[in-house]
Amino acid sequence: MHIHILGICGTFMGGLAVLARGAGHTVTGCDAGVYPPMSTQLEAQGIGLIEGYDADQLNGLNADLFVIGNVVSRGNPLMEAILDRGLPYTSGPQWLGEHVLNGKWVLAVAGTHGKTTTSSMLTWLLEDAGLNPGFLIGGVPLNFGVSARLTDSSFFVIEADEYDTAFFDKRSKFVHYRPKTAVLNNLEFDHADIFPDLGAIETQFHHLIRTVPGIGRVVTNGREDALERVLTRGCWSEVERFGVQGGWQTLPAEDGVPVDERFAVYHNSARVGVVEWQVQGEHNRMNALAAIAAARHVGVPPAQAARSLASFRNVKRRMEVRGSVDGVTVYDDFAHHPTAIDTTVAGLRARVGRHNTRILAVLEPRSNTMKLGVMKAQLPASLADADLVFGYGAPSGRDALGWNLGEALAPLGGKAQAFDNLDALVKAVVHAARPGDQILVMSNGGFGGVHQRLLDALSARGAS
Repeated sequence: MHIHILGICGTFMGGLAVLARGAGHTVTGCDAGVYPPMSTQLEAQGIGLIEGYDADQLNGLNADLFVIGNVVSRGNPLMEAILDRGLPYTSGPQWLGEHVLNGKWVLAVAGTHGKTTTSSMLTWLLEDAGLNPGFLIGGVPLNFGVSARLTDSSFFVIEADEYDTAFFDKRSKFVHYRPKTAVLNNLEFDHADIFPDLGAIETQFHHLIRTVPGIGRVVTNGREDALERVLTRGCWSEVERFGVQGGWQTLPAEDGVPVDERFAVYHNSARVGVVEWQVQGEHNRMNALAAIAAARHVGVPPAQAARSLASFRNVKRRMEVRGSVDGVTVYDDFAHHPTAIDTTVAGLRARVGRHNTRILAVLEPRSNTMKLGVMKAQLPASLADADLVFGYGAPSGRDALGWNLGEALAPLGGKAQAFDNLDALVKAVVHAARPGDQILVMSNGGFGGVHQRLLDALSARGAS
């Protein structure tokens, strides 16, 4: 079958393209932004790419099916031509559910935060146990080097997103996955462009719970009131909670050893394993509990899973060190929601301490929710533990903010600055940076390549 994917360069659709190619299909695709690294990854898989959505690309294409990404809307010239000609089309999640996940033991990881990291952990636990899982993750797990893989294993791990499926299917993507093991990491208000309030997102999570079979298992964060409300609306599967007494818990493994380096795992008050690793923060210990609990459902003993986490290498763009120049270290992180920003800053602070070590937070609030300004009042508190804050808002285009970033950051006083020019931001950060500083760049986009621009400018400063 020849599949043509609209919006192929997104993380999800690009991963789907790799899976379809691995299944033996001829795969082509188009997008408004065909550029590395996704373009080179896809081309290396033998996937032909077309820049833009011109309807003329239908001429001679002879595709059997068009798979539509949720970036495509009515008015898109290629989509309009597909509709006018009555050509067959479907959404990415529906195609995935019917052609890849059907017949598999699906382990789906949902939640506002931590989906990518937890999915990566869970995939690694199954891989290290010899289960050879397939997977589709919204990032690149460093243990695998790719975001998607198709195998002949019975098990498939998927990052289960609550964002809508397509312009013609406004259900959340995850209702198409039908997991036997469902992980619910947390639940906060997000995606203000499609959800009016938290209750609307809870309804979508309730729909997910309705798809889990009676022999399935729901692994849920017991600290989250929103998730408890979801479960009280109806649950027909076994439930295991993590983060609370009597469920899955973490405790210090022994006196004097930092819990970030070594911690014990308890299940039903019994010690079942010890994790030794280099991943920081309580949020990642919660992610680990969720992954260990989910892996146990497919037969991986908790003690073995805990040992496997010692070789877990995390995910690209999750506190990823991009380089260091003259004692100044530049990190890249995907944080795009105030809770994630707060957690990321706190995690770095726990790692580097406070004595003579400054955190310079460089932030681009570009998610749809942030661009709408729904979370702007929460930004100052999320950045309070940074020593200096440099915010960037694009002056025009689809990433432009609809609100004044400088005003939003004003409660931080003189330690915060806002910019609408990337060159000016880089100059200000480099001027402020001194040996020992940690520059923490946070964005869910490319941020104009600011990470390398900072490193280059720091190098040029040192050479002058």
